[in-house]
Amino acid sequence: MKSRVRLLFVLSVLLFSSCQLGRFAWYNFANITDHKIFPTRTLTLSDSPFTFFKGKQIAPKTIEINGKSQSFEAFLKEHKTVAFMVIRNDSILYENYFSGYDSSSIVASFSMAKSYTSALIGCAIDDGLILSVNESITKYIPEMSKNGFDKVTIKHLLQMTSGIDFNESYYNPFGDAATFYYGRQLDKKTIKLKLAKEPGTQFEYTSGSTQLLGLVLSRALKTESITQYFERKLWKPMNMEFEGSWSLDKKNGMEKTFCCLNARARDFAKFGRLYLNNGNWNGTQLVSSAWVVESTKADSSEGGVPYYKYQWWLEPDNINQYCAQGHLGQYVFVDKEKKIIIVRLGSGYGNVDWTYVASSLAQNLP
Repeated sequence: MKSRVRLLFVLSVLLFSSCQLGRFAWYNFANITDHKIFPTRTLTLSDSPFTFFKGKQIAPKTIEINGKSQSFEAFLKEHKTVAFMVIRNDSILYENYFSGYDSSSIVASFSMAKSYTSALIGCAIDDGLILSVNESITKYIPEMSKNGFDKVTIKHLLQMTSGIDFNESYYNPFGDAATFYYGRQLDKKTIKLKLAKEPGTQFEYTSGSTQLLGLVLSRALKTESITQYFERKLWKPMNMEFEGSWSLDKKNGMEKTFCCLNARARDFAKFGRLYLNNGNWNGTQLVSSAWVVESTKADSSEGGVPYYKYQWWLEPDNINQYCAQGHLGQYVFVDKEKKIIIVRLGSGYGNVDWTYVASSLAQNLP
C-alpha cells in the first residue's frame, strides 16, 4: 500500500512539476471546448451584425457513403458533427446542430485559425507594416539569425516550406505541437526553433510555421495585439453576430496563431464569405483581392504543393474550391464558382473525408 502511495506521489510530482505536462495530463487531449481552459483576448461583436438570409432548405435528405445510403441528418449526427451549414448567395440552405450545440455555441477553430493568420499577414502588407512575403523573417525576429533563419522568408512560412524541425503531434505530450498548445512562454519557445531542412525545398505542414508568422505579425504591429488588429481589420468590419476570442499561452500573453480562434458557426461562415467575394465585404475591401487570389492559387515554386498555399487547403481537381481546416474536423469550405460556403464543426472527424463531402454537396446542389 505504501509503495502505491509513493508511486502516485512520484507520478504527481513528475506530471505537475511541468505546467505543460500537467495540462496535458489533466485535460487529456484537445477538445472543441478548450476555449474554456486557456486565457483569451475578447473579440467584441458588431453594433450592426450581418445575418445570412434563411433560404429554401435544399440540402439532401439522404447521403450515400461507401455504398450505404442513410438520412443526411443521421449521417451528420453519427459522425461527430456539432454544426453544419450550407450557404449559397448569402442564403442559408441548411443549418443544423447536434449533441446539445446550437447557433450560440462556441467552438474552438484549431488550425482553421491558420487561414485567419494568413489573412492578417495580407492586411499587414496592405497597411505597409510588412513589405513583402519575400522578406526574411529575421528582419522582424533578429534573434533567430543565429539558428540560420536568415534564409527563411514569410512566404516559406505561409506555404509550409520553412524547413523547421517541428513534431506535429497533439497526442505526444513531449511533441512540439503539444508543447505549443499547452505550454506557456510561447514566444520564447518559438524563437528557439531550429531548421531541419533547407528552406524552400519541401512542403511539411507544421504549426510552428504559423506560430512564427504570428510572431512576425506581433513584431510588425508593435504596440497593438494580434487580437486587437484582427478585431479592427476584420472581425468588426465583417459585422459578427457574437463575441469571439483568441486563446493565449498565458494571461496577457501571446495569441496561439496556429490554432485557437473561438467563435460560432455563423461567424466562421462570414470568413468564408469574405474570401468568396475576393476580400470585399459589402463594398469595402478588407483584404486585397490580389492577396486572396495569391493565397488560394496552387504554386509549385520553392517547394510548394498543388493542395496547399498560404495556410489554405486547396482542391487540386477543382481550382474554385479551397478550405480552412482544423483538428477534429473543423472546416470552412468555399466554392467560388458555385458561390457556396459550407461550415462543418465537430468533436471528431468520425472517419469521414469532410472535404469530399463538402465538394460533392457543392457540385450537386440543385
